Amino acid sequence: MNPQEDMTGTMDVPDKDKLDEANLTNWMEANVEGFSGPLSLSKFKGGQSNPTYKIDTPGTSYVLRKKPFGKLLPSAHAVDREFRVIAGLYPTGFPVAKPYGLCDDDSVIGTMFYIMGMADGRTLWDGTLPDSNPQERTAIYHQM
Repeated sequence: MNPQEDMTGTMDVPDKDKLDEANLTNWMEANVEGFSGPLSLSKFKGGQSNPTYKIDTPGTSYVLRKKPFGKLLPSAHAVDREFRVIAGLYPTGFPVAKPYGLCDDDSVIGTMFYIMGMADGRTLWDGTLPDSNPQERTAIYHQM
């Protein structure tokens, strides 16, 4: 397995992970500053336990992170906690994506989710940074 190839980028949303795009659009129109559809969805290939989607519109791109569908432990998959952390860090100048909104109404897409800005970057899958020279490794660790 090559994580850089297998887990980077987006793919079409599998049927089991489809979202109600009409409900999502309505929620975003009411809750996301500057949102203007129509939207199109794709799903990020990588990630851990919280499904993550890319939302493209004619004017910008967003990221949606949600709890998985199905029965979950009450404290598991705390996307609301993720959102609160990002929302707390963003105004301080810490390099996080802009938080747009948290939806705790399961009727919108079937589970809790939040919307943040899309920030292009690179994913470092191996913390030892084997493909980086010593100067780059030092710079990356100082940015953390």
